[in-house]
Amino acid sequence: MERLGKWWFALPPLGFLCVASLIPVVSLLMEGRAAASMALLLDPSTQWRLGWSAAQALATCLVVLLLGVPLSWFVARHAFAGRSLLLRLMMLPFVMPTLVAGVGILTLFGSGGILGCELDESAWLLLYGNVFYNLPLVLRAGVEGFSRVPDSHVSAARVLGAGRVSVFFRIEWPQACPWFLSALCMVFLYCFSGFGIALLLGGYRYATVEVEIYRMVAYELNLGDAAVLAAVSMGFAAVVALLHGMLERRLARPLAGHALALRPVTGWQAITLAVCCLSLLMVFLFAPLAAIVWRAAASGAWHIWLEEETRVALLNTLRFTALTLIGVTTIGLCHAFASRHPVMRAMAWLPVVVSPVCVAFGLLVVYPGWSASLALLLSGYVLLAYPFVARSVANSLDSLPDSWLAASRTLGRGTFSTLWFVVLPLVAPALRRGLAFAAATAVGEFAVTLFLSRPEWMTLTTLIYQRLGRAGQSNIDAASCLSGGLLIFALLAFVLIEWPDHRKENRA
Repeated sequence: MERLGKWWFALPPLGFLCVASLIPVVSLLMEGRAAASMALLLDPSTQWRLGWSAAQALATCLVVLLLGVPLSWFVARHAFAGRSLLLRLMMLPFVMPTLVAGVGILTLFGSGGILGCELDESAWLLLYGNVFYNLPLVLRAGVEGFSRVPDSHVSAARVLGAGRVSVFFRIEWPQACPWFLSALCMVFLYCFSGFGIALLLGGYRYATVEVEIYRMVAYELNLGDAAVLAAVSMGFAAVVALLHGMLERRLARPLAGHALALRPVTGWQAITLAVCCLSLLMVFLFAPLAAIVWRAAASGAWHIWLEEETRVALLNTLRFTALTLIGVTTIGLCHAFASRHPVMRAMAWLPVVVSPVCVAFGLLVVYPGWSASLALLLSGYVLLAYPFVARSVANSLDSLPDSWLAASRTLGRGTFSTLWFVVLPLVAPALRRGLAFAAATAVGEFAVTLFLSRPEWMTLTTLIYQRLGRAGQSNIDAASCLSGGLLIFALLAFVLIEWPDHRKENRA
């Protein structure tokens, strides 16, 4: 892969990151430093926002850890019908737009919801929403961690007389713990920097720092204090991202020995455990999605899709997504080809570390003359979506044998010919998955749209938010039906992401 790692592949992604991320972030930090005042940081309201943002993120980490350890251990250790499908379905919530998930959760627990809990704008509702989104990350990491426990270690412990509990805490848990810690870093980052779920489910009382930044900019035009909070938020995110990067380097070690063989689910204890695990997965991962389907079907408000307002929002959503994918493909492929260098591989994490609110606010501060312009809006979309393509394709490139590329060069093909005829067909499945994630991100993006969009650029997500803010059951039904449409799109993206690669399976 050395010849493909041309230095000029790094120019487009580095230039884009500098213009769309580094310069806005640095400017936002300088703005926050210039406007910083001890009065703001000592204000009880500010301290409450910061403390609550960290507390709800830590609480989510604790809950997903308590749920994720037994669930992932069961899936990693047992063979049962539908196991492969379940592993794929675990990531379904992660591709859902935040407003779709929020509408589903309100349909379950909100006023007039299915369960009649009346939990509108509560801490418990926000915590459930965080668990819905982030439990799949911990489950995937836990399954991978437990699957990498060497069979020889477990066999040796059992020969020495260790029981199942002792084997778990002495052998299995130490091996899987770094995987859980790495996933928990991302969970904390997503929850602390969360916007859509916190705005919809937490309300003003339980608003996070990101929601407070949006309120200061959109309703008070208090850019100075908003910049201070944004700088503090990015500081938290940078520390957690650094810890995650250190853990990722440790996880890059190859598997030592053979993995444990899967056990069949036999006996009443194993069957009871399987039923409990599947029930928990249904409650925390799939219940909100099923509630959306039920409410949309029961409301009969599908005529909302025929209204002019919806047609405009749908066309805007499709237009922005298509334009975003063009930029994502170009920047993402160039970044992937340049990712042979460790610095470039690390740079792909930069847009993930910075929250969408800080991205949009930074672009607004640095380029005020471009505010409410299509170029600025699409830049925010591409910045948040292209790392999925870059990381997916880079991982696929790492698995390509150098001999294949050497054979192409021996036949007289140049760099671009090798890329087009050899590399791109081989990484096409990874590119497809990355583009599906990018499309799901663009369709469901909410924070950037609220900051940078014009009223006539209303998308499906902003239309759902407007409907939820209007009084009347008809608006709630309309929001449910619109959410059902976005749910269908997310399902299509999920199929593209998780569709099995039969060519890879056949080679294996």
